[in-house]
Amino acid sequence: MPRLYNFSAGPATLPEPVLARIREDLPEWQGLGSSVMEVSHRGAEFMALAAAAEERLSSLLAIPKGYRVLFLQGGASLQFSAVPLNLLRGRETADYVDTGTWSHKALNEAGRYCAPKVAASNEGATDFAIPAQADWQLNPEAAYLHYTPNETIAGVEFHWIPDSGPVPLVADMSSTILSRPLDIGRFGLIYAGAQKNIGIAGLTVVIVREELVGEAMSCTPGLLDYAVQAKSDSMQNTPCTFAWYVASLVFEWIEAGGGLEAMADYNQRKAMKLYGAIDASDFYRNPVAHECRSWMNVPFLLADDGLNASFLEQSKAAGLLALKGHRAVGGMRASIYNAMPEAGVDSLIEFMAEFERRA
Repeated sequence: MPRLYNFSAGPATLPEPVLARIREDLPEWQGLGSSVMEVSHRGAEFMALAAAAEERLSSLLAIPKGYRVLFLQGGASLQFSAVPLNLLRGRETADYVDTGTWSHKALNEAGRYCAPKVAASNEGATDFAIPAQADWQLNPEAAYLHYTPNETIAGVEFHWIPDSGPVPLVADMSSTILSRPLDIGRFGLIYAGAQKNIGIAGLTVVIVREELVGEAMSCTPGLLDYAVQAKSDSMQNTPCTFAWYVASLVFEWIEAGGGLEAMADYNQRKAMKLYGAIDASDFYRNPVAHECRSWMNVPFLLADDGLNASFLEQSKAAGLLALKGHRAVGGMRASIYNAMPEAGVDSLIEFMAEFERRA
């Protein structure tokens, strides 16, 4: 059976060259007589892979000196706890920008360890948008300012980096990392689950300024302490070796494709095509303010909700998978991360036009 176009928000589609390489390596890797899933994480071969993956990621993102790159477990949601545990550093509060489901979850989890403050929120807005920074209420004594650059559920994305002043800026970049160039030096800490643009579920990348490492709360479990993980090169316990390996292949694929400048051009073109088709129709509607529409996750509503089931059934038959919108928004959602080919977006647009014609 041929591969279909998978628009899932995560785990997301993988690049076909990466899948082919995995298939080749799976039974036997690097002449070791064992699968990459079976070799020791302490063996020379895997240690070399881990070092090369970090070096390639650092090059892609142009990570400046003074940062540590950690390859951890537990998904981005575990970092909702790890961030305050490591970064509060004796302070009693941190600022959070609440622009959707994932930033709200991070805010709630921080409440276990401090008294977080909502610096800005779009709750109650008539459409999905981001409050202007001039209206934010920032606390200069906050331990950090946390935001979610891309909300996968509502399709709301920051196309700018907030100014946090002297307060460390923290970002959950799970669904936007590696989709375009990024000024890492503006951030105190970035974390990202792998299953969108990095690889497969299970791995989480943390990029943290060295000066923020080493003052974790005394109650912090060792595996959540950035200093412990940094000292052990992310191998305090057995890491997600297969997920780390897949990430290394994805980094190679992005590099071979021209790096993040080329990826940004490609992603923007795909997104603008899809938004253009939605805006040109009276049958479909995107509920997000134009200035903060996501390149990665495109929700759209049909003129008649009664047609949703038919749309999903027919789109699946046409080879377009996982288009059902999140229950919090409804309608449809097309996630078009790095590995979604432009041909997939073109196929979706063609199907949408045909479905509208027949409706």
